[in-house]
Formats: sequence, structure tokens, C-alpha cells
Amino acid sequence: MPIIRDEKKRKEIVDLLTTAYWMEIETVMSYLAASTNLDGVRAQEIKQSLETDVEEELGHARLFAKRIKELYGVVPGSQAFAAEQSFLQPGDEQTDVVHIIRGVIKAETGAIEHYTRIVEETDQVDPVTQDMVIDILHDEQGHRRLFEGFLREYEIEGLA
Repeated sequence: MPIIRDEKKRKEIVDLLTTAYWMEIETVMSYLAASTNLDGVRAQEIKQSLETDVEEELGHARLFAKRIKELYGVVPGSQAFAAEQSFLQPGDEQTDVVHIIRGVIKAETGAIEHYTRIVEETDQVDPVTQDMVIDILHDEQGHRRLFEGFLREYEIEGLA
């Protein structure tokens, strides 16, 4: 018997988790590309941070996939993927660190907004999903805060 008795609500939660799964998968691709493509002395700390984030975001995708399955959903395959992160595509100049920093902030903000919605939708309905997403939300808030700090540094130096 499904964990959530209301079939419509269960499907809604699975759909929200599936969107979250794809957000994480796309972020992994974007962060991997950025951490590889960026050039220059100033890019090193950003690259290292993104390399660490790739592993964390992949871990989030795994958690979302596992929860989708536990809720009797099906984790989608690659043909269902549709890219949305135009703001994190490689720039014309591989030394454009600010472009990547702004893209990361936008990606993390989108994740925070979506995960906040999942927390709200699972309240009093699915505490296991809610707790998992709260933990992931905390990670995303930390990522955004870190990159906001990077951006402020570039702005203070007149480079953004």
C-alpha cells in the first residue's frame, strides 16, 4: 500500500520530486562544465567550490530518486530531460568568473524556491519527504550564501 493514501497528493509530490531531481541533474552538468572550463588565477577558488558542489548536488539527485521510488513513482530516464539553465551555459570567455557566480546564485535560488514549495506541500502529509527536503534546502542556502559572498567580493573590487 502506498505511503500516502491520497493518490492525487502522492502523484503531486512525486511530480515535485521529479522536478527537483532534474534540477539537481542539470546543476551537476552545469557545475561540472564550469569547474572544468573556467580559466585564470581568480577562477581557482570558484572551480574548487564547484567541484565540491558537483558531488553534493549529485547526492541530492540520488536522494530525490530514491524518494521518488519509495513513493511508488518512476525515476525518469535521460530522454525525459529538458534543459532549463540557460544562465549557467559556458560564457564566451572562460575567464568570466562573474558570469558563473551569477549563474550559480540563480540556480541555487531556483532550487531554494522549489524545495520550499515541496516543504509546504508535504507538511502534515509526508514528514519523511519534508525532513529530507529541509536538509537539502539547508545545503542549497549555504551554497547560495557562499556564492553571494564571492559576488560581493568581485563587486567591491569593481570586477562585477
